[in-house]
Amino acid sequence: MELLVAILKRVIGLDVHQAQITACAIIEEPDGTVRVEQRQFGAFKRDRRELARWCASFAPDEVVMESTGIYWKSPYAALEAAGIRAKVVNARHVKNVPGRKTDVGDAQWLATLARAGLLRNSFVPPSKMRELRLISRQRQKLVGILSSEKNRLHKVLTDGGVRLGVVVSDLHGQSARAMVKAIVSGQSPHEVLKFASKRLRASREELFDALQGELTDSHLFVLDELMRHIEEIEARIGRFDAKLLEGLASEQNALILLQTLPGVDLIGAAMLLVEIGTDMTAFGSADRLASWVGICPGNNESAGKRKSGRVRKGNLYVRRLLCEFAHAASRTKSVFKSKFEALIVRRGHKRSIIALAHKLLRTIFFMLDRGEYYRDSATDYEALSVQRNAARWIKKLISFGFIPKPA
Repeated sequence: MELLVAILKRVIGLDVHQAQITACAIIEEPDGTVRVEQRQFGAFKRDRRELARWCASFAPDEVVMESTGIYWKSPYAALEAAGIRAKVVNARHVKNVPGRKTDVGDAQWLATLARAGLLRNSFVPPSKMRELRLISRQRQKLVGILSSEKNRLHKVLTDGGVRLGVVVSDLHGQSARAMVKAIVSGQSPHEVLKFASKRLRASREELFDALQGELTDSHLFVLDELMRHIEEIEARIGRFDAKLLEGLASEQNALILLQTLPGVDLIGAAMLLVEIGTDMTAFGSADRLASWVGICPGNNESAGKRKSGRVRKGNLYVRRLLCEFAHAASRTKSVFKSKFEALIVRRGHKRSIIALAHKLLRTIFFMLDRGEYYRDSATDYEALSVQRNAARWIKKLISFGFIPKPA
């Protein structure tokens, strides 16, 4: 510790736990003497306010804390309300030295590293985005529950001998759901067929055979409860979507910009924005953003030999969104499709999706940083514009008399 050169004069380190916060202040006086003060606080609201007042009394140059779970969030908000912007650091970058295995030792080591200017701040979005994160992340949980319930409905139907999922591409499409509801209400296969749309590829005979089953009262009871639960979750997700978009009403330009990227829809763009924000200077470079998300290849090389390139831990919510975007973009007529097809042959599906997600994230960084819409290098926009608008242009030329009307 003596070898670390002091850069900052007044620093405070906080070791945050669920029920206790240990603080250590290292203050260098004008005469050059160093004073160390240590104190412990509780985790309740009054304790956090007292912590903020104690920290403010030192007029610190820097306050640092580890990003331990979710426990750092409420002390961070209390310090922010007192006008102190704390620095949240990654625990991987602050590995403790041997012999410092107490809370006081942790707080003092944090303060010592901060005093030497060795700690780098993690990305913490503004308070508005942090609040919208709660909505976005709960929505992701609801989508997972919805998928689980839909799969369970399919299994119960199959268990009862109904093979509707074999002849219908989407068991939860409008027509298929109407047929399932008719089954649950106890109607016969002939009556259920009345709800089948004419746009279904399956013939009436195939649908009739698929509807033949041996559904018991228990099957019907479970199917009814599952269908009610699915519709309830869908309605709840709709409310979450509306609340999320309402909170991002001031970010319409960024939402529109992100939707020009293949595979990104409105809700996906909104959920991504609340995680990474719109100010890319907080990350500095696309490489640091990819590292923060945990979507870039690992860097593990020793003695000239490249070892495991497994991706590191990062923001799982952003990674899940990017993988969804990558799956969608791999099916579009864009440069992302050609990259995916080139990679999947030698790297496999999962690694190709991760590589595509990495490319998408780097593209998103530059789009937000420069405020530019996405333009695909594999698309001839002039030819596409002519193809889409030729009929309308010819009609206008005829109406103004520039070309004769065809006989």
